[in-house]
Amino acid sequence: MKSFIKILLGISLVTLLVGCGTSNSEEGSGDKLKVVTSFYPMYDFAKEITADKADISVLTASGVEPHDYEPTAKDMAKIQDADVFIYNSNDMETWVKDVLSSIDTSKVTVIEASKGIELMSGEREEDHDHEVDDDHNHEGEEGHDHSHAVDPHVWLDPVLAKKEVDNIKEGLIKADESNRDVYEKQTQVFQEQLDKLNEAFGDATKNAKEKKFVTQHMAFSYLAKRYGLTQIPISGLSPEIEPTPKELKKIEDLVKEENINVIYTESSASSKVAETIVSATGVELSVLNPLESLSKQDIANGENYISVMYQNLEHLKLSIK
Repeated sequence: MKSFIKILLGISLVTLLVGCGTSNSEEGSGDKLKVVTSFYPMYDFAKEITADKADISVLTASGVEPHDYEPTAKDMAKIQDADVFIYNSNDMETWVKDVLSSIDTSKVTVIEASKGIELMSGEREEDHDHEVDDDHNHEGEEGHDHSHAVDPHVWLDPVLAKKEVDNIKEGLIKADESNRDVYEKQTQVFQEQLDKLNEAFGDATKNAKEKKFVTQHMAFSYLAKRYGLTQIPISGLSPEIEPTPKELKKIEDLVKEENINVIYTESSASSKVAETIVSATGVELSVLNPLESLSKQDIANGENYISVMYQNLEHLKLSIK
């Protein structure tokens, strides 16, 4: 944990906050289910499943990088006061284990959305050397540490997103059996949308002759593996980690050797590294959104997981032909 002292202080504060409050499981049984989610994809999936049967909030604010997020005492009190807490994985939200050990989880249904999904290994930031051809093919290894040795970005594969949605549905039913029919119906509708999304990606990539794409952040390994693509990441699993000058030179040489014409950056992350390579190589700059967060403007415009994934597909077609 980046700030263990901060967490310890937060735990002390949340104990006081919880002790002064009343459990939502004791009162307000006629109210909507209270659901707290860790970051945007978990929020959107829960929203699609619950329709109007739950009040859903998200801990990571719009535009905040989830890799950098740490819960405050207020956030931890919010989790304790919820009926349901949904997060992606212990390898994405590395703070979750500490928080859950400090609250009374008998009063909160905790859902790890990626449970049962075999996670792929990811490069440790300090070890990545841009030997890129095999970056997305490594099988899962042990690595439940805080350096993201395991890649947590499963939600960017529509097929694995379906599994996450199913896990969330089952947890919601456990917490709120009375609305089982609603959750099952909503899940079916949403998973049909994910099936269509999977089909669209499959149709666009299956006959492509060029299957390599260069990204700023190594977030798309699951998507690449699903559709037989090769992701060439400039940075590792954490988007703020910048490569060394030597590594930059390797990428520049690779772009030239492989005739790469597009580099993908992220709207929520600094484009400094990608722009440096664009300047050196003359390639085009485009966007692939890892959906770790959506801007307030995007949300106001009605964007969601499905719409942004289709945008990603259109942008990916600039490289995958």
